[in-house]
Amino acid sequence: MGVPLKGKEMSDLFTRRDLIKGGTMIAVGLVAPRWLSTIAQADMIRVGQGGKATGDTVLVVCQLSGGNDGLNTVVPYANKAYYTLRPTLGLTEDKILKLNESQGLHPGLKGLHELFQQGKVAIINNVGYPKANRSHFKSMEIWQSASPEGTMKGGWIGRHFDEQLRHGPLNPVVGLGLSTDKPLALNAQSASIPCFASLADLKNMVGDPDTERMLREIQGMDAMQGTATHAVQQASKSALDVISILQKQLGGYTPKETYGNDAFGMGFKQIAQLIATSPQTRVVYFSAGGFDTHARQPDTHAKLLTGFGDAINSFQKELEAVGKADKVVTVVFSEFGRRAAENASQGTDHGQAAPMFLIGSKVKGGIHGPVPDLQALADGDVMFTQDFRGVYAATLDQWMGGDSEIVLGQKFGHPDVFK
Repeated sequence: MGVPLKGKEMSDLFTRRDLIKGGTMIAVGLVAPRWLSTIAQADMIRVGQGGKATGDTVLVVCQLSGGNDGLNTVVPYANKAYYTLRPTLGLTEDKILKLNESQGLHPGLKGLHELFQQGKVAIINNVGYPKANRSHFKSMEIWQSASPEGTMKGGWIGRHFDEQLRHGPLNPVVGLGLSTDKPLALNAQSASIPCFASLADLKNMVGDPDTERMLREIQGMDAMQGTATHAVQQASKSALDVISILQKQLGGYTPKETYGNDAFGMGFKQIAQLIATSPQTRVVYFSAGGFDTHARQPDTHAKLLTGFGDAINSFQKELEAVGKADKVVTVVFSEFGRRAAENASQGTDHGQAAPMFLIGSKVKGGIHGPVPDLQALADGDVMFTQDFRGVYAATLDQWMGGDSEIVLGQKFGHPDVFK
């Protein structure tokens, strides 16, 4: 299996920028054994050693960075306190896309509303964690590590793949990040999850003169069998072989749906390409920012939610067109919600609990959990009634073939969100 990298090397990004720095950086992020000839063979080994088969399900994680305003996303329009707290930002009932007699979606979420009506959206109300932190950095760290106390290393997805790796080899592209900065959620101690700014960045790696020069230099090193340098040579070649294959697969795919030119449209278009052409990929992590709406929230929030709603609708239709709809679930979260009351700048400030979405053909569509109680706020914020780690636990155990107790460090009850 070669020599696994540890420490700082394992946390570095594998990006085109790293490839041209020199030394052994070309191997960072994709140090993994060559994939066995089929997924089934690897699953047989994993099960034989006491693990679970990875299966063929895919998890897409969509991060709404900045703190999405949950109350104006899933609106408690039947509660008069909502309009008292938000005299100018409150969305009037005639504009809301109703879900039931008490809650509805922001008018920009027409695409999501259509999927909800089809039973493909599970909305989980009031998701958060104990002793909430209103710092962007700290709260995002908590969500991505799934360790509010800071007792567990790395990220929750990284730890999941570490556990999977104990029972057998993993495909080098079993997990992928689409981001300029590698999310903490993907950090692992042994497993390696590459992160690319975009698919265009990935495609450009093969055929790039700097990349080819670096590969020749590494392959030309004097390395004996069993040495660290030899392991890097093998890992580098394996990594670039995988990238080359993925490049060819991506190059032959034409999207079936139309996507917008905003961050969500471009992001979900690329994720659709990956899922359609890379059957070994099990997790794709994607983030889009702009949700820190302290001022002039109405226009900004409407634009962001419209982009998200339209993109997720096109994405789901594309999955159906390529026969993957029953194999993919998208989980959507933000590091925190906003305060219940609007501020003096036509915006909202950092809060606590907010809704999460699980989207796909295999989720139990509908609203899960109570309507936010605006008469019992926690220091001006919506109180959490569902720990986010419970949602992760259900996703790990029921969708990803993992072991949530190992990954999360303890047992959490599952919200009933999967069919």
